[in-house]
Amino acid sequence: MEETEESAPTVGCQHYKRKCALVSPCCKKVYTCRVCHDDEENHQLMRQEVQEVKCLLCEKVQKVAETCENENCLTVFGTYFCEKCRLYDDDNKKQFHCDKCGLCRVGGEENYFHCDTCGVCLAKELKNAHKCIEQASRSNCAICLEDLHTSRIAAHIPPCGHLIHYACFKEMLKTGNYACPTCNQSMVKMDNVWEHIDDEIAHTPMPEEYKDYIVQILCRDCHKESSILFHVLGLKCQECGSYNTCRTAGPEDAQQEDDKKPSNTDGSGDSASASNNPTTS
Repeated sequence: MEETEESAPTVGCQHYKRKCALVSPCCKKVYTCRVCHDDEENHQLMRQEVQEVKCLLCEKVQKVAETCENENCLTVFGTYFCEKCRLYDDDNKKQFHCDKCGLCRVGGEENYFHCDTCGVCLAKELKNAHKCIEQASRSNCAICLEDLHTSRIAAHIPPCGHLIHYACFKEMLKTGNYACPTCNQSMVKMDNVWEHIDDEIAHTPMPEEYKDYIVQILCRDCHKESSILFHVLGLKCQECGSYNTCRTAGPEDAQQEDDKKPSNTDGSGDSASASNNPTTS
């Protein structure tokens, strides 16, 4: 009686359900998948270089193929098989191979497009609706430092375009960190938070000696500079209303710059006009 998919034995590892293991070309050891190999060894398995697999049912070692070459076995190693990636999987994850990425992705090819600038497959709703960064995925997650391009963990693309693992992104929000760890731009809408700070500032007047203290700030969200009244609770960008800002100068800084400027004098020794020089407030 022919074995049906329902009666087929469940074999594999915690990472992949499959009926074969990989013979590592680097150390000649047998591991169910590259993740199992990398967890045990001090080097990485290059899956595309695998030339042999071992059937987990009849234990025959053979060349990479979709089915076991043993005539008494003929087991299909995985319902999904990619010869280029040496990937076998019995779980239906809507896998597809992207030649431009150079590996297999999950989620259905019809739901993704490859961004040539970012160098990665993105959800179709992000087409013409994301900020491109050259080869954005060819880097490590700024939180866990795992390679983003080959990671099995889903990536998140914040407005700034710097990729980060979605799981790492969620953990950051839980701890109150809302800014991109790479560029410090806000990764989520903060309007409600900014309104709360507005209210706090309105009910917290500064001491007399600081009420007219003006500072210059740079906004990390809109990247514009503003000159504003200093407040200890926050420095609000006058362009976009964000409090995700940093102070760049104060009145004493402007005075120091003026002191550094050379004096221009005319023939009588009086100071000449310098009205065409830029000034700072």
